[in-house]
Amino acid sequence: MWKRSDHQPKIRAEDGPLVGQFEVLGSVPEPAMPHPLELSEFESFPVFQDIRLHIREVGAQLVKKVNAVFQLDITKNGKTILRWTIDLKNGSGDMYPGPARLPADTVFTIPESVFMELVLGKMNPQKAFLAGKFKVSGKVLLSWKLERVFKDWAKF
Repeated sequence: MWKRSDHQPKIRAEDGPLVGQFEVLGSVPEPAMPHPLELSEFESFPVFQDIRLHIREVGAQLVKKVNAVFQLDITKNGKTILRWTIDLKNGSGDMYPGPARLPADTVFTIPESVFMELVLGKMNPQKAFLAGKFKVSGKVLLSWKLERVFKDWAKF
């Protein structure tokens, strides 16, 4: 049996950094976002605004139920044109344009037309996924929780 002789010794509590040894960093800069006039040109923008308002109203309840961060990459002609993040893991929930500030649990890559059909209830999400209409990466099983958020929003 082989033994490793180059292992790291265990670190003790008194081996930690000394007081004042760390530099205090500023807050995370806001991600670059397209000009509001550019965002409003997209068909899905009003839907995202409505969902954003809904999350701000009932976000604390959603955080308890969902506990995940989702990133939605909206595409057109194979290129990402919009990126929104739904953070239902931290604080009282938030939805903002741009990439996830923390690592996203699940990333959806959806053409804008398919996204609109999904949120308007014209297409079944499971059937659309199985038909290859959109892609999901990360924790795929969390996607059903996001579907519940959209259903709650649709009732609203």
